[in-house]
Amino acid sequence: MPVTAQDINRTAHLAKLRIDEGEIPAYVRNLNNLLKLVDDMSRVNTDNIDPMSHPMEGQTQRFRKDNITEENQRELFQTIAPQVTEGLYIVPKVIE
Repeated sequence: MPVTAQDINRTAHLAKLRIDEGEIPAYVRNLNNLLKLVDDMSRVNTDNIDPMSHPMEGQTQRFRKDNITEENQRELFQTIAPQVTEGLYIVPKVIE
């Protein structure tokens, strides 16, 4: 069942979102395209395909270099904290 402009308006009202009338056709088109893609994917035969434990399975993930970009401002932040003892922030107990 395709998404209509009425569906968009009703959803926006329920979510308390303001949507310009000129944008509604794009929302209708994009949501219908997305739903068609999901429907197409649900029809793909996956009987002989093993599930993956991770989307990057069999590949190595590239990480960026861990470069320090900010200076340590711990002492500055602790001067404005409500309570500090021996360099640690003191917070109220929430679990007994």
